[in-house]
Amino acid sequence: MSPRIRIGAVFAALALAGVAGPAASQTKVGTTFGQFSMIVPGARYAAMGNAGSAMMEGIQAAYANPAALARVEQVQLQFSHAAWLAGIRYDYVAAAFPVRTWGTALASVTSLGSGDLDVRTVAQPLGTGERFSVSDVAIGLGFGRAISSKFAVGGQLTWLQETIWNSSAQAVTFSLGTVYRVAPNGLHIGSSLQNFGTTASFDGRDLRVTWDQDPNRSGDNGTLPAEQFTDDFPVPILFRVGLGYPFRLTSDLAAWTALDAWHPSDNTESVSAGGELTWKQMVSLRAGYQNLFLDDSEVGLTLGAGFAGRLEGFAYHIDYAWADHQRLDSTHRVTLGLGF
Repeated sequence: MSPRIRIGAVFAALALAGVAGPAASQTKVGTTFGQFSMIVPGARYAAMGNAGSAMMEGIQAAYANPAALARVEQVQLQFSHAAWLAGIRYDYVAAAFPVRTWGTALASVTSLGSGDLDVRTVAQPLGTGERFSVSDVAIGLGFGRAISSKFAVGGQLTWLQETIWNSSAQAVTFSLGTVYRVAPNGLHIGSSLQNFGTTASFDGRDLRVTWDQDPNRSGDNGTLPAEQFTDDFPVPILFRVGLGYPFRLTSDLAAWTALDAWHPSDNTESVSAGGELTWKQMVSLRAGYQNLFLDDSEVGLTLGAGFAGRLEGFAYHIDYAWADHQRLDSTHRVTLGLGF
């Protein structure tokens, strides 16, 4: 290993150690808006423990680090579906396309839905006969550019909306990332800041109520129109820094290892790690572990596989990921990717 690579490795290791140190502050889990935007859509990286900030391969890598768009040199499409917790449905569609010599643009749509649920109250715990649903939508526009053969930057602007029955809230976030390749087939160092944006408060007809200013006073109008206001909720900001390293084991067998340190705004720091073994650029096996050292973690082992091939006029890959959520059971993700 050359002195240059050693210096880069030492610098990255120190950064990882600093970011992943134990958190002394109290966590704020469940207090942020737009948590669905933190679900990793790509099955490839989900199977590798969500460790993808230093990856530079294809449209799937752009979720963890928009700088990965800089290395997309053809039109690529991604379709992902997840059987999420408690029967929740998650879908993600994205398209990346080069813009002349300027870089690569990305457009994405994320959708999450609960399906119909029973309205339950304290007085009627078995249900009132009414039904409601929860749905979330995110629309993102991103761009990545290679500054040099080793360094790339990227950013993404995202509009988020959460809807609960007849009330909704919106926010706008910005993500920024960089990737430095010490060598094309050597150490990769990546970092990204995800979901830096505005706060959100709910509004809608479910918050329109009738109000009696003095219920103990006779003659008052007890049906005055009024409106309830919710607090402003911040978005879940995530800073991560990571390392990636590809290995050529034989002429037919290649491997990739990845390590990410996470610093979220609403939880404690953690480390995610994963690896991939690929035979003849066709069949891949993957494994990882997500959020090591996270306080009260309900996640852990991840596994997956993928198959890639080429038909006349386009390339394709199909990826699957399984993730353990312990007491919350497990989740499954499938991704179809196309390149033209």
